[in-house]
Amino acid sequence: MNLGLAGRAALVAASSSGIGLAVARVLAAEGADVSICGRDPERLARAHKEVDACGPGRVLSTVVDLCDEDAAAGWVRRTVDGFGGLHVVVTNSGGVPFGPVEDFEVAQYREAVNGNLLPHVSLSLAAAPHLREAGWGRIVMITSESVRQPHPGSGLSSVARLGVLGFAKGLVHAFGPAGVTVNVLAPGFHRTPILDVQYGDEVEERLAEVAAGIPLGRIGRAEDLGALVAFLASEQAGFVTGAVLVADGGNTRGIG
Repeated sequence: MNLGLAGRAALVAASSSGIGLAVARVLAAEGADVSICGRDPERLARAHKEVDACGPGRVLSTVVDLCDEDAAAGWVRRTVDGFGGLHVVVTNSGGVPFGPVEDFEVAQYREAVNGNLLPHVSLSLAAAPHLREAGWGRIVMITSESVRQPHPGSGLSSVARLGVLGFAKGLVHAFGPAGVTVNVLAPGFHRTPILDVQYGDEVEERLAEVAAGIPLGRIGRAEDLGALVAFLASEQAGFVTGAVLVADGGNTRGIG
């Protein structure tokens, strides 16, 4: 299937590793020009080489802290200047500490909102005029399955990420007349470097336990998410907007 992404300009946040990097690789393989970012210059340089090797399009990489709204807006401008426009915006953010909701101070909740909600807001608003100018656009916001099924110990994540859903719903009506779709992707457990940090030496044992409780019997691959984002960014997904798509191997038990 030709997804119609060849020659499109895409911006993928938090893309020096993990899910963001997988998304950038898939979009590049589909022929898009891809702008990536990260906070670690060395890791970003490695990601640049990986993405560049995936397809014929151009690749831009920028060191930026997405918690700084001015820096995030500057990254958007650099992308537009480098590619001559912008069509696909994939917002993404890092994780937050795990633990019961009462174990955290108000300052930590504020930090979670700053790091896991506001980057989606600042990037989308900075990209808005460029997407409207193009008359065609896709925004995909990557959150977590916790927006549909909060887990014990995921209080910080749920508080911050649920705000992404409310913001996305508002953008659906604001952007629809301009031909821009807005969707939220809520992944469950996927094998990324952050899980190695979280579980340490017990990572394989812990992930096997998690996989045993997932109907598909496995942990997701980052590439699974990359392919799903590519479809949501495609020509074929032009009538899909305002959706919250859970990709967790069937782990969410609720209906709706």
